Amino acid sequence: MTHPATGPVAVLGLGTMGTGLASRLLEQGVRVRVWNRTEERTEPLARAGAVAAAHPAEAVEGTSAAICTVADADALSAVLHGPDGILARGPYPGALVCAGTVAPEEVVHLTGATPSVLDVGMLGNREHARSGELRLFVGGEERVFTAGRPLLELLGKEVVHLGELGSGMRMKLLLNLLMGIEVQALAEAVELAVATGLDRQLVLGTIAGSGFASPVMSFKSKRLAAGRFDQPDFRLSLMAKDLLLAADQAAAAGLRLPLVAAAARTHVRAIDQGHGDEDCVAVAHALAPTQGTHT
Repeated sequence: MTHPATGPVAVLGLGTMGTGLASRLLEQGVRVRVWNRTEERTEPLARAGAVAAAHPAEAVEGTSAAICTVADADALSAVLHGPDGILARGPYPGALVCAGTVAPEEVVHLTGATPSVLDVGMLGNREHARSGELRLFVGGEERVFTAGRPLLELLGKEVVHLGELGSGMRMKLLLNLLMGIEVQALAEAVELAVATGLDRQLVLGTIAGSGFASPVMSFKSKRLAAGRFDQPDFRLSLMAKDLLLAADQAAAAGLRLPLVAAAARTHVRAIDQGHGDEDCVAVAHALAPTQGTHT
């Protein structure tokens, strides 16, 4: 039975968050069409009732909204304007929701004259996406937000309209800026502790239980304690991308943000060491005394 709040919805890009969003919509009785660059990621959702499409234009056929959760601006450009892109055959008549993190200006540029566009900064992890517990920060025209709100409220426990198109990406970059710096600070404290003879597990437990730890520090301390960087909640390469985007935003505004610049360099170094596909807490590898070794 179709959910009364929304018609068929396409989800394009089935990474951690895209898969979670599609699963949530299916569980809520929404008809879902899915597409991913690598076809195998569509298979579990197809078994759950989604329609798997061969390309983006096919995915959005007959839908009232299309949610793009691809990784970067190049991927978004391909989904929208590629040979079989959403906009390749003319304007998309539904609501186009850009939920992957890109530069705010890229959202405006890539969506062009599309009449109904929202950019959505998502706060939360894969479990929040599956359970409808995300916090969603939205940019776009008031009329488009009002029309799209029933869909967004299926996906998030908090839905906030920030203002003009691009505002959602600006908020998301600020949040990821804080996360990147906090996780690196946690990793630096632990590396210093170990290098000076303190017990890693004791230090992590102390930090996680202290008033100095943010919720993300407490959460990531468990990964550091276990030394587990696989099955990422948020890939290190994506964190590096977002820190670099935040640095670009700061430069355009005439601001000097030394912590952001330093964190971006450290994350890029960790990628160069081969840790880009690991969880973002793997930035710890870039701090170890011996390059590429986490002690």
